[in-house]
Amino acid sequence: MKDFPSCFGESGVQVADSSPPTTTRAQNQVACIYQYTSQSFSGFITVTWMKNLMVQALSIAIENSANDSLGKVDIRPWLFSKRKGFKKMVVDSTKVDIYWDLSSAKFGSSPEPLEGFYLAIAINQELCLLLGDSQTEAYKKIDPSPFAPKASFLARKEHIFGKRLYNSKAQFCGKGRLHDIRIEFDPNERCGKCLTMLVDRKVVLQVTHLQWKFRGNQTILVDGVCVEVYWDVHGWLFDSAIFLFRTHVPVAKAGPLEGLSHGFSLVLCAWKSE
Repeated sequence: MKDFPSCFGESGVQVADSSPPTTTRAQNQVACIYQYTSQSFSGFITVTWMKNLMVQALSIAIENSANDSLGKVDIRPWLFSKRKGFKKMVVDSTKVDIYWDLSSAKFGSSPEPLEGFYLAIAINQELCLLLGDSQTEAYKKIDPSPFAPKASFLARKEHIFGKRLYNSKAQFCGKGRLHDIRIEFDPNERCGKCLTMLVDRKVVLQVTHLQWKFRGNQTILVDGVCVEVYWDVHGWLFDSAIFLFRTHVPVAKAGPLEGLSHGFSLVLCAWKSE
C-alpha cells in the first residue's frame, strides 16, 4: 500500500513515490492489492508478478490493517522445482497458507498468467483469495467455508512500455467487463505535444499543450461508473509518465451527489522503450 500514489493537488496530481526506481527500468511488473476482512483478520494481500530478460517471478506480501508486514513469499516458478508448491507461515498467531500451481500456466506479453494456473491464499484456515482458472485443483488443497468472506480487489499497478502508444486492460467495477485502455502520445502535434486516451477505441480524454498541462485530472464515465483520471507526464521529457484511474462509488443510502467513496484504483507507469 505504501507504493501507490496518494497525494493530489487541486491543480492536478502530485504523485508521491510514483516513479519506478531506475533499478526496475527493464522490468515488466504487475502488482495487485486485495483487502480482506473477517472476524479473525483484517489487512491486505499484495500479489506481484514480475518478468525481465533473465527471470520471471511471483511475490506475495501479507500486511495487517496497520500496514505491518506479516510475511512475504518470493517464488520463482520457472525454476522447475517451484512451478507447483505451498508455503505456510505463522506470524503473531495469524496462520497464512499459500498454494500455487503454475506448471501449465500460459502467458501473453504481461507477466501475469492468462490461464492454466491457480494461486490460493488462506488466512486462519479461511480461503480468502483464489486466482486463476484451475480452481478445482485449489479446492483439493483448501476446503472453502461457505461463510468465509472473499478478498476485494482494491488496486492494480502495472508497468507498460511503448514509444508513442501504450496499452492496458482494466475492469473498473466488480461486475463490469474488461476494457481496453490505449494511451497515445504525440510529441509533434501542431498545437503542442498532445495526449489522447481511449477506452474500447473511444476517445475519453484529450489534452493538448502538454508542455503547460503536464499534470492534471478529469472525470470520465465507464460502465456507468465515475472514473477520475490523473496524469503526470512531466517524466516523458525523460523516460516515464504516471496515470492513475480511481473509481468513485456511492455510499449506501446517500444522495446522488454526496456520500461518494473510493473504489478501485489503477496505476499505469508508462515507460518509453528504446
